[in-house]
Amino acid sequence: MFAMTRCNSQIALTILTLVLLAGCASKVPKVIGTPPAGNIRVDEVQQHQQQFSNSRVRWGGEIISVENLADETHIEILSRQLTDKGKPKDDQRSIGRFIARIEGYLEPEEYPKNRQITVTGTLLEVVKKPVGDYPYPYPVVEVEAYYLWPEEKVYHRPYYYDPFYDPFYFPYWRRYPYYYW
Repeated sequence: MFAMTRCNSQIALTILTLVLLAGCASKVPKVIGTPPAGNIRVDEVQQHQQQFSNSRVRWGGEIISVENLADETHIEILSRQLTDKGKPKDDQRSIGRFIARIEGYLEPEEYPKNRQITVTGTLLEVVKKPVGDYPYPYPVVEVEAYYLWPEEKVYHRPYYYDPFYDPFYFPYWRRYPYYYW
């Protein structure tokens, strides 16, 4: 009987380990999760254009617009600082704008305005395009890999019932947000 219990506990431990490892799996490409050595910022490139040509970068932010050309797609991105895993931070000020140049066609409806994206690639050049009447310097990145971050949806249920809540305390029903990632 002792051997049977020990075998069951080893099986349970193995199953628990497999479940935990499956939960840690990430769909984010490894190259997006690791910054290149000496990663430079968009605003640094705008100020010192010649110094950083052909540099490797990992930048991200929110999509401003998508423009499909004959054989490539240009995505205009409002740059944000990135987390250690490469995701753009929502609470940070913009660092500037840049253009991600991706080979082939991308459906603009799948890359909507304000959606977060991270790209990695080689800095090609800085082009001037107008933002209103201002000639804005856009660094252009030849993209090798990119990741469109899933939308974080927040669902709010207006009220929920908590059976352990003190019924003599007002209000008995209280608000509670539900978050899904």
